[in-house]
Amino acid sequence: MTRITIEGLGVSFGGVRVIEGLSLEIPQGAFFTLLGPSGCGKTTLLRTIAGFIQPDAGALRFDDRDMTHVPAHKRGIGMVFQDYALFPDKTVFDNVAYGLRARKVAADAIKARVGEYLERVGMSGLEARYPAALSGGQRQRVALARALVIEPQVLLMDEPLSNLDAKLRVQIRESISDLQREIGITTVFVTHDQEEALALSDQIAVMNKGCIEQTGTPEPLYAAPATAFVADFIGAANLLEIDVLGPAELPDQVRINVEGRELVAFAGRALPAGRAMLAARPEDLHFCANEAAAANALPGTILRKRYLGFKTSYRVALPTGRVIAVDLHGPSKDACAEGQAVGVLFDQRTSVVVTR
Repeated sequence: MTRITIEGLGVSFGGVRVIEGLSLEIPQGAFFTLLGPSGCGKTTLLRTIAGFIQPDAGALRFDDRDMTHVPAHKRGIGMVFQDYALFPDKTVFDNVAYGLRARKVAADAIKARVGEYLERVGMSGLEARYPAALSGGQRQRVALARALVIEPQVLLMDEPLSNLDAKLRVQIRESISDLQREIGITTVFVTHDQEEALALSDQIAVMNKGCIEQTGTPEPLYAAPATAFVADFIGAANLLEIDVLGPAELPDQVRINVEGRELVAFAGRALPAGRAMLAARPEDLHFCANEAAAANALPGTILRKRYLGFKTSYRVALPTGRVIAVDLHGPSKDACAEGQAVGVLFDQRTSVVVTR
Protein backbone atom coordinates (compact mmCIF):
# COMPACT_ATOMS: atom_id res chain seq x y z
CA MET A 1 0.00 0.00 0.00
CA THR A 2 1.23 3.47 -0.92
CA ARG A 3 0.89 6.87 0.74
CA ILE A 4 0.62 9.84 -1.64
CA THR A 5 1.97 13.21 -0.52
CA ILE A 6 1.47 16.43 -2.50
CA GLU A 7 3.15 19.67 -1.45
CA GLY A 8 2.62 23.13 -2.96
CA LEU A 9 1.48 21.76 -6.33
CA GLY A 10 1.06 24.22 -9.18
CA VAL A 11 -0.23 23.42 -12.69
CA SER A 12 -0.71 25.87 -15.55
CA PHE A 13 -2.13 25.60 -19.06
CA GLY A 14 -1.23 28.30 -21.56
CA GLY A 15 -0.12 30.64 -18.82
CA VAL A 16 -3.38 30.16 -16.88
CA ARG A 17 -2.95 28.74 -13.38
CA VAL A 18 -5.33 25.79 -12.93
CA ILE A 19 -4.01 24.50 -9.60
CA GLU A 20 -2.23 26.80 -7.16
CA GLY A 21 -0.27 25.83 -4.05
CA LEU A 22 -2.22 22.61 -3.41
CA SER A 23 -1.06 20.34 -0.59
CA LEU A 24 -2.63 17.01 0.28
CA GLU A 25 -1.84 13.69 1.94
CA ILE A 26 -3.66 10.52 0.86
CA PRO A 27 -3.22 7.70 3.41
CA GLN A 28 -2.03 4.30 2.28
CA GLY A 29 -4.85 1.93 1.42
CA ALA A 30 -7.49 4.68 1.50
CA PHE A 31 -10.35 5.18 -0.92
CA PHE A 32 -9.83 8.91 -1.44
CA THR A 33 -12.24 10.98 -3.53
CA LEU A 34 -11.64 14.30 -5.28
CA LEU A 35 -15.10 15.90 -5.40
CA GLY A 36 -16.12 19.09 -7.12
CA PRO A 37 -17.93 20.71 -10.04
CA SER A 38 -16.75 20.62 -13.65
CA GLY A 39 -13.67 22.77 -14.16
CA CYS A 40 -12.57 22.79 -10.51
CA GLY A 41 -9.25 21.01 -11.26
CA LYS A 42 -9.98 17.53 -9.92
CA THR A 43 -9.22 15.68 -13.18
CA THR A 44 -6.11 17.82 -13.69
CA LEU A 45 -4.92 16.81 -10.22
CA LEU A 46 -5.63 13.13 -10.93
CA ARG A 47 -3.76 13.25 -14.23
CA THR A 48 -0.85 14.99 -12.50
CA ILE A 49 -0.71 12.14 -9.96
CA ALA A 50 -0.76 9.73 -12.91
CA GLY A 51 2.13 11.53 -14.62
CA PHE A 52 0.16 12.58 -17.71
CA ILE A 53 0.57 16.25 -16.73
CA GLN A 54 3.80 17.76 -15.43
CA PRO A 55 3.46 20.35 -12.64
CA ASP A 56 5.36 23.62 -12.81
CA ALA A 57 5.64 23.91 -9.01
CA GLY A 58 5.59 21.68 -5.96
CA ALA A 59 6.36 18.04 -5.26
CA LEU A 60 4.62 14.67 -5.48
CA ARG A 61 5.73 11.55 -3.56
CA PHE A 62 4.65 7.93 -3.36
CA ASP A 63 5.74 7.01 0.16
CA ASP A 64 9.25 8.49 0.32
CA ARG A 65 9.94 8.30 -3.41
CA ASP A 66 9.86 11.59 -5.33
CA MET A 67 7.56 11.05 -8.34
CA THR A 68 7.25 14.67 -9.45
CA HIS A 69 9.03 14.14 -12.78
CA VAL A 70 8.88 10.34 -13.11
CA PRO A 71 7.21 9.29 -16.41
CA ALA A 72 3.71 7.86 -16.18
CA HIS A 73 4.71 4.35 -17.29
CA LYS A 74 7.22 4.12 -14.43
CA ARG A 75 4.88 5.20 -11.63
CA GLY A 76 3.15 1.86 -11.06
CA ILE A 77 -0.37 3.23 -11.45
CA GLY A 78 -3.55 1.63 -12.76
CA MET A 79 -6.00 3.98 -14.51
CA VAL A 80 -9.73 3.63 -15.15
CA PHE A 81 -11.18 6.22 -17.53
CA GLN A 82 -14.67 7.63 -17.93
CA ASP A 83 -14.99 6.29 -21.49
CA TYR A 84 -13.54 2.82 -20.64
CA ALA A 85 -10.68 3.22 -23.21
CA LEU A 86 -10.87 -0.45 -24.25
CA PHE A 87 -9.30 -1.62 -27.51
CA PRO A 88 -12.28 -2.33 -29.81
CA ASP A 89 -10.34 -4.88 -31.88
CA LYS A 90 -9.23 -6.94 -28.87
CA THR A 91 -11.20 -9.48 -26.86
CA VAL A 92 -11.94 -9.10 -23.17
CA PHE A 93 -9.01 -11.40 -22.40
CA ASP A 94 -6.59 -9.48 -24.62
CA ASN A 95 -7.70 -6.11 -23.23
CA VAL A 96 -7.02 -7.24 -19.68
CA ALA A 97 -3.78 -8.99 -20.66
CA TYR A 98 -2.41 -5.94 -22.50
CA GLY A 99 -0.47 -4.44 -19.57
CA LEU A 100 0.98 -7.79 -18.57
CA ARG A 101 2.21 -8.48 -22.10
CA ALA A 102 3.79 -5.03 -22.24
CA ARG A 103 5.68 -6.00 -19.09
CA LYS A 104 6.73 -9.30 -20.72
CA VAL A 105 5.03 -11.51 -18.14
CA ALA A 106 5.10 -15.23 -18.99
CA ALA A 107 2.09 -16.59 -20.89
CA ASP A 108 1.06 -19.02 -18.14
CA ALA A 109 1.16 -16.26 -15.54
CA ILE A 110 -0.87 -13.97 -17.82
CA LYS A 111 -3.56 -16.60 -18.26
CA ALA A 112 -3.79 -17.19 -14.51
CA ARG A 113 -3.84 -13.52 -13.52
CA VAL A 114 -6.31 -12.46 -16.21
CA GLY A 115 -8.62 -15.28 -15.14
CA GLU A 116 -8.29 -14.26 -11.49
CA TYR A 117 -9.15 -10.61 -12.07
CA LEU A 118 -11.99 -11.32 -14.49
CA GLU A 119 -13.49 -13.52 -11.82
CA ARG A 120 -13.03 -10.78 -9.22
CA VAL A 121 -14.99 -8.29 -11.35
CA GLY A 122 -17.68 -10.84 -12.30
CA MET A 123 -16.66 -11.25 -15.95
CA SER A 124 -15.57 -14.91 -16.04
CA GLY A 125 -16.82 -16.73 -19.13
CA LEU A 126 -16.78 -13.62 -21.33
CA GLU A 127 -13.08 -13.72 -22.21
CA ALA A 128 -13.71 -14.15 -25.95
CA ARG A 129 -16.17 -11.29 -26.37
CA TYR A 130 -15.29 -7.95 -27.94
CA PRO A 131 -16.17 -4.59 -26.29
CA ALA A 132 -18.97 -3.93 -28.82
CA ALA A 133 -20.80 -7.01 -27.50
CA LEU A 134 -20.68 -5.79 -23.88
CA SER A 135 -22.98 -3.50 -21.91
CA GLY A 136 -21.63 -0.29 -20.39
CA GLY A 137 -21.37 -1.90 -16.97
CA GLN A 138 -19.51 -4.90 -18.38
CA ARG A 139 -17.06 -2.64 -20.22
CA GLN A 140 -16.32 -0.76 -17.03
CA ARG A 141 -15.71 -4.04 -15.19
CA VAL A 142 -13.24 -5.06 -17.90
CA ALA A 143 -11.52 -1.67 -17.61
CA LEU A 144 -11.25 -2.16 -13.85
CA ALA A 145 -9.77 -5.65 -14.27
CA ARG A 146 -7.24 -4.29 -16.78
CA ALA A 147 -6.15 -1.58 -14.32
CA LEU A 148 -5.79 -4.00 -11.41
CA VAL A 149 -4.25 -7.02 -13.12
CA ILE A 150 -0.85 -5.31 -13.28
CA GLU A 151 -1.01 -5.00 -9.47
CA PRO A 152 -0.24 -1.27 -9.38
CA GLN A 153 0.83 0.77 -6.36
CA VAL A 154 -2.05 3.20 -6.86
CA LEU A 155 -5.44 2.95 -8.60
CA LEU A 156 -6.71 6.15 -10.25
CA MET A 157 -10.34 6.45 -11.43
CA ASP A 158 -11.63 9.39 -13.48
CA GLU A 159 -15.45 9.56 -13.18
CA PRO A 160 -15.74 5.86 -14.12
CA LEU A 161 -19.49 5.64 -13.42
CA SER A 162 -20.77 8.76 -15.15
CA ASN A 163 -21.74 6.97 -18.39
CA LEU A 164 -23.92 4.40 -16.60
CA ASP A 165 -27.61 4.62 -15.74
CA ALA A 166 -28.58 5.24 -12.10
CA LYS A 167 -29.34 1.65 -11.07
CA LEU A 168 -26.26 0.21 -12.75
CA ARG A 169 -24.11 2.98 -11.28
CA VAL A 170 -25.06 1.86 -7.75
CA GLN A 171 -24.29 -1.78 -8.60
CA ILE A 172 -20.87 -1.01 -10.07
CA ARG A 173 -19.88 1.35 -7.26
CA GLU A 174 -20.61 -1.40 -4.74
CA SER A 175 -18.41 -3.77 -6.75
CA ILE A 176 -15.62 -1.18 -6.84
CA SER A 177 -15.89 -0.61 -3.08
CA ASP A 178 -15.80 -4.34 -2.27
CA LEU A 179 -12.86 -4.98 -4.59
CA GLN A 180 -10.86 -2.00 -3.31
CA ARG A 181 -11.29 -3.13 0.29
CA GLU A 182 -10.38 -6.71 -0.62
CA ILE A 183 -7.18 -5.70 -2.39
CA GLY A 184 -6.35 -2.80 -0.07
CA ILE A 185 -4.95 -0.61 -2.84
CA THR A 186 -4.64 3.16 -2.41
CA THR A 187 -7.35 4.58 -4.67
CA VAL A 188 -7.95 8.13 -5.90
CA PHE A 189 -11.43 8.56 -7.35
CA VAL A 190 -12.71 11.63 -9.21
CA THR A 191 -16.41 12.50 -9.30
CA HIS A 192 -18.84 15.41 -9.31
CA ASP A 193 -21.56 13.22 -7.74
CA GLN A 194 -21.73 13.92 -3.99
CA GLU A 195 -23.84 10.82 -3.24
CA GLU A 196 -21.24 8.66 -4.98
CA ALA A 197 -18.46 10.30 -2.96
CA LEU A 198 -20.27 9.84 0.37
CA ALA A 199 -21.07 6.19 -0.37
CA LEU A 200 -17.60 5.12 -1.48
CA SER A 201 -15.00 7.19 0.32
CA ASP A 202 -12.82 6.85 3.37
CA GLN A 203 -11.87 10.50 2.86
CA ILE A 204 -13.04 13.27 0.52
CA ALA A 205 -11.34 16.45 -0.67
CA VAL A 206 -13.84 19.03 -1.91
CA MET A 207 -12.27 21.12 -4.67
CA ASN A 208 -13.22 24.54 -6.00
CA LYS A 209 -11.33 26.69 -8.52
CA GLY A 210 -8.10 24.69 -8.27
CA CYS A 211 -7.99 24.67 -4.47
CA ILE A 212 -9.16 22.32 -1.75
CA GLU A 213 -11.98 23.84 0.30
CA GLN A 214 -12.14 21.07 2.91
CA THR A 215 -10.88 17.53 3.48
CA GLY A 216 -12.34 14.93 5.80
CA THR A 217 -14.35 11.78 6.25
CA PRO A 218 -17.88 11.80 4.79
CA GLU A 219 -19.91 12.34 7.95
CA PRO A 220 -18.09 15.45 9.29
CA LEU A 221 -18.00 16.99 5.81
CA TYR A 222 -21.77 16.67 5.58
CA ALA A 223 -22.61 17.53 9.18
CA ALA A 224 -20.06 20.31 9.76
CA PRO A 225 -19.05 21.97 6.46
CA ALA A 226 -16.43 24.67 6.85
CA THR A 227 -17.55 26.88 3.98
CA ALA A 228 -20.74 27.83 2.16
CA PHE A 229 -19.43 26.12 -0.98
CA VAL A 230 -18.94 22.79 0.80
CA ALA A 231 -22.35 23.03 2.49
CA ASP A 232 -24.10 23.68 -0.80
CA PHE A 233 -22.13 21.18 -2.90
CA ILE A 234 -22.39 18.18 -0.56
CA GLY A 235 -26.12 17.69 -0.28
CA ALA A 236 -28.52 20.62 -0.30
CA ALA A 237 -28.35 23.56 2.08
CA ASN A 238 -30.27 26.75 2.76
CA LEU A 239 -27.63 29.48 2.94
CA LEU A 240 -28.62 32.61 4.85
CA GLU A 241 -26.67 35.81 5.49
CA ILE A 242 -26.23 36.30 9.24
CA ASP A 243 -24.48 38.38 11.87
CA VAL A 244 -22.57 36.50 14.58
CA LEU A 245 -23.45 38.18 17.88
CA GLY A 246 -21.35 36.23 20.37
CA PRO A 247 -21.08 32.95 22.28
CA ALA A 248 -24.15 31.02 23.43
CA GLU A 249 -24.52 28.93 26.59
CA LEU A 250 -22.82 25.87 25.11
CA PRO A 251 -19.16 26.27 24.01
CA ASP A 252 -19.74 24.97 20.46
CA GLN A 253 -22.69 27.28 19.77
CA VAL A 254 -23.10 30.98 18.95
CA ARG A 255 -25.86 33.53 18.99
CA ILE A 256 -26.69 34.87 15.54
CA ASN A 257 -28.99 37.42 13.94
CA VAL A 258 -30.83 35.98 10.94
CA GLU A 259 -33.71 37.68 9.15
CA GLY A 260 -33.88 40.19 12.01
CA ARG A 261 -34.25 37.56 14.77
CA GLU A 262 -31.80 36.15 17.29
CA LEU A 263 -31.22 32.39 17.00
CA VAL A 264 -28.61 29.93 18.25
CA ALA A 265 -26.54 27.81 15.84
CA PHE A 266 -23.65 25.35 15.88
CA ALA A 267 -20.16 26.75 15.28
CA GLY A 268 -17.74 24.09 16.54
CA ARG A 269 -15.09 26.75 17.04
CA ALA A 270 -14.64 30.27 18.38
CA LEU A 271 -16.02 32.85 15.97
CA PRO A 272 -15.53 36.62 15.96
CA ALA A 273 -18.57 38.86 15.79
CA GLY A 274 -19.46 39.94 12.26
CA ARG A 275 -20.92 38.77 9.00
CA ALA A 276 -21.06 35.06 8.13
CA MET A 277 -23.36 32.48 6.57
CA LEU A 278 -25.76 29.96 8.11
CA ALA A 279 -26.10 26.56 6.43
CA ALA A 280 -29.31 24.71 7.31
CA ARG A 281 -30.13 21.48 5.51
CA PRO A 282 -33.79 21.02 4.45
CA GLU A 283 -34.10 17.70 6.31
CA ASP A 284 -32.97 19.34 9.58
CA LEU A 285 -35.72 22.00 9.58
CA HIS A 286 -39.18 21.47 11.07
CA PHE A 287 -42.50 23.31 11.35
CA CYS A 288 -44.24 24.60 14.45
CA ALA A 289 -47.70 26.16 14.59
CA ASN A 290 -46.63 29.35 16.36
CA GLU A 291 -43.09 30.54 15.83
CA ALA A 292 -43.46 33.25 18.48
CA ALA A 293 -43.91 30.57 21.15
CA ALA A 294 -41.00 28.40 19.93
CA ALA A 295 -37.32 28.92 20.53
CA ASN A 296 -35.04 29.14 17.48
CA ALA A 297 -37.82 29.67 14.93
CA LEU A 298 -38.55 32.09 12.10
CA PRO A 299 -42.00 32.93 10.72
CA GLY A 300 -42.80 31.78 7.20
CA THR A 301 -45.51 31.03 4.67
CA ILE A 302 -45.66 27.80 2.66
CA LEU A 303 -45.45 28.60 -1.05
CA ARG A 304 -45.27 25.09 -2.47
CA LYS A 305 -45.76 21.51 -1.34
CA ARG A 306 -44.50 18.46 -3.25
CA TYR A 307 -45.13 14.86 -2.22
CA LEU A 308 -42.08 12.71 -3.06
CA GLY A 309 -42.94 9.39 -1.44
CA PHE A 310 -40.45 9.03 1.40
CA LYS A 311 -40.60 12.77 2.10
CA THR A 312 -42.65 15.87 1.40
CA SER A 313 -40.71 18.89 0.16
CA TYR A 314 -41.85 22.42 1.00
CA ARG A 315 -40.78 25.85 -0.21
CA VAL A 316 -41.27 28.47 2.49
CA ALA A 317 -41.10 32.26 2.15
CA LEU A 318 -39.57 34.17 5.07
CA PRO A 319 -40.74 37.75 5.83
CA THR A 320 -37.86 39.27 3.86
CA GLY A 321 -38.91 37.30 0.77
CA ARG A 322 -36.09 34.76 1.08
CA VAL A 323 -37.33 31.29 0.11
CA ILE A 324 -35.98 28.22 1.87
CA ALA A 325 -36.51 24.47 1.47
CA VAL A 326 -37.90 22.21 4.20
CA ASP A 327 -38.07 18.42 3.80
CA LEU A 328 -40.33 16.55 6.21
CA HIS A 329 -40.33 12.80 6.84
CA GLY A 330 -42.54 10.53 8.89
CA PRO A 331 -46.31 10.37 9.53
CA SER A 332 -46.80 14.15 9.85
CA LYS A 333 -44.90 15.08 6.66
CA ASP A 334 -48.14 16.03 4.82
CA ALA A 335 -49.83 17.90 7.67
CA CYS A 336 -49.23 21.40 6.26
CA ALA A 337 -50.80 23.09 3.23
CA GLU A 338 -49.80 25.69 0.66
CA GLY A 339 -50.56 29.22 1.91
CA GLN A 340 -50.31 28.20 5.57
CA ALA A 341 -48.41 30.38 8.03
CA VAL A 342 -45.85 28.36 9.96
CA GLY A 343 -42.86 28.70 12.21
CA VAL A 344 -39.63 27.21 10.85
CA LEU A 345 -37.55 25.61 13.58
CA PHE A 346 -33.76 25.71 13.20
CA ASP A 347 -32.01 22.90 15.09
CA GLN A 348 -29.23 24.35 17.26
CA ARG A 349 -27.03 21.27 16.63
CA THR A 350 -27.36 21.00 12.84
CA SER A 351 -27.73 24.62 11.70
CA VAL A 352 -24.07 25.43 11.07
CA VAL A 353 -22.27 28.75 10.81
CA VAL A 354 -19.86 28.67 7.84
CA THR A 355 -17.53 31.08 6.10
CA ARG A 356 -18.46 32.57 2.74
